[in-house]
Amino acid sequence: MADPTAIVPYQMLAPFAAVGAGLADFTFAAGTITDGDTFVCTGRDLLIVKNTDAGATTITITSVVDEKNRTGDITTYSVGIGEYAIFPIGLTNNLGWKDTSGKVRITVSDADLKVAVIRLPAGYPN
Repeated sequence: MADPTAIVPYQMLAPFAAVGAGLADFTFAAGTITDGDTFVCTGRDLLIVKNTDAGATTITITSVVDEKNRTGDITTYSVGIGEYAIFPIGLTNNLGWKDTSGKVRITVSDADLKVAVIRLPAGYPN
């Protein structure tokens, strides 16, 4: 298996930041089917997916063993045609989602399932 593709998170603007043209925009990237995608988890990250396919597609989010020796993968979560889903898996620094290198791993069933990671500003939530 090859290395997963790194997702570059979009850094959300702070609440009172100047908002100029294009500064609040973000883009989705095609998810990776075979080897998956990862992002570095800061505890302020939201994973958003959107289905641009003509049929339902799925996403799997791989968990890691937590302090109580548990895992809880989100396995083949189905996203319907034209639908979006949001996962707050990156809103924690506790064990369970990010691996020892600090990364969260996801895999999609079809590259038409687009992914984006939105990172809340530093200090949020507080």
